[in-house]
Amino acid sequence: MRRTPGRRVLNGALIYLALIAVAWCALLPILWAVSASLKSEGELLDATPLPAHPQWSNYADVFDAIPLGRMLLNTVIYAGCVTAGQVFFCSLAGYAFARLRFPGREALFLAYLATLMVPLTVTVIPQFLLMRALGWMDTPWSMIVPGLFGSAFGTYLMRQFFQTLPTELEEAATLDGCTPWQIYWRVLLPHARPAVMVLAVLTWITVWNDFLWPLIMIQRNEYATATLGLIRLQGQYSTNWPLLMAAAILLLLPLLLLYALAQRSFVKGIAMSGLGGR
Repeated sequence: MRRTPGRRVLNGALIYLALIAVAWCALLPILWAVSASLKSEGELLDATPLPAHPQWSNYADVFDAIPLGRMLLNTVIYAGCVTAGQVFFCSLAGYAFARLRFPGREALFLAYLATLMVPLTVTVIPQFLLMRALGWMDTPWSMIVPGLFGSAFGTYLMRQFFQTLPTELEEAATLDGCTPWQIYWRVLLPHARPAVMVLAVLTWITVWNDFLWPLIMIQRNEYATATLGLIRLQGQYSTNWPLLMAAAILLLLPLLLLYALAQRSFVKGIAMSGLGGR
């Protein structure tokens, strides 16, 4: 039964209305935070969505209240190191599980994948005891090393992508005398750029937004992350909410810039790795 043009237009309009409703629900908290960041404390509970006199000084006051610049730099360093480690080790493990043949490969992969079912809170105490035994409490090492050597999700993502690449690439490289390392580094990894971008963006966002682990590990502002800065803006009995919202928006801006720069590769990698629901 063919659909009439009027029915197709109606269906398209309903889909767009549904998408607009979902987008509005996602954007409303961000728009409220932007509005609140430009209000004074007295205006915060007003019903008007826009401030009568925007307080742009709230953004400058954040840097006076906490060393936000240093905290942002710390977060960039931590996220950059962890992202680089995740991309390298996950892609290496993904290549091994996808392309190399060795006894127990499938069982080992399933066992590694099963660690995704272990809640994060279960591993916090063992990791804390390990960091304390190594003397890494309140140091940058405690923020970098635990997430440096890959993850089950990242390995799964890279394995799925490597399996989509044609075996002819590998066979041609083998005939040219390439070793497995050279095949991984020079042939397959350059073709896996979309998956690498997905893993890099997701890892960066995870480290950037992480709160629990920095809260346990870091005490000094010298090594604190930006998420800890938000908590330190909250007073015991009262909180300057416009200032806190201004800090939250400042933390959000780098993530928006990152996604804007990596959007095309990110979406392509999701589709090609099989995570898009295909």
